[in-house]
Amino acid sequence: MIRTPPERGGWLEVVCGPMFSGKSEELIRRLRRAEIAGQRVLIVKPRIDDRYDVSHVVSHAGARMRAVCANSAADVLRLAEGYDAVGIDEAQFFDAEIVGVARRLVRRGARVVAAGLDTDFRGELFGAMPMLLCLAELVDKLQAVCHRCGGAATRTQRLVDGRPAPFSGETVQVGARDSYEARCTSCYEPGFDAEPLVALTLSA
Repeated sequence: MIRTPPERGGWLEVVCGPMFSGKSEELIRRLRRAEIAGQRVLIVKPRIDDRYDVSHVVSHAGARMRAVCANSAADVLRLAEGYDAVGIDEAQFFDAEIVGVARRLVRRGARVVAAGLDTDFRGELFGAMPMLLCLAELVDKLQAVCHRCGGAATRTQRLVDGRPAPFSGETVQVGARDSYEARCTSCYEPGFDAEPLVALTLSA
């Protein structure tokens, strides 16, 4: 496979995959290389993401890089003014306007790297990620290691008190403990009786 970034102007890269697949780590790696190359670099993350550190992007493996928080896509556009390379971590949590913001930054000549979950724990398309994937010049879909069988994991499994969530016909009790695992397609348990909720309508 030949991967050739545009020689001039801006472009959009998207890094996606399930939890624990190394998306944030890959985002950090790319932006660090841009920084070493003398480019002005910025990483933006949604304010809702405060798992480790509000002033850094931190991967599950412990890699970290300074970042700024944004409440909305409009904030991202304002904060990114004057930067050569802009990383957007957890892009699925931003409002739909993040797509237009990414396109505007690209038209300004910026390299934009967006990282996030392409589907949620239900298997549904997550936020603006599908549109970003369609518009990107470069796409990388990462795999994690399945917590059950050790195979290639492409799904995120949410567990509540050790059981797949949501439960069909049940409500989650207040105080229940939730956790997440990476699962392969065979080991993934939807947690409801119906087929996956994603319905794609194809028209000629």
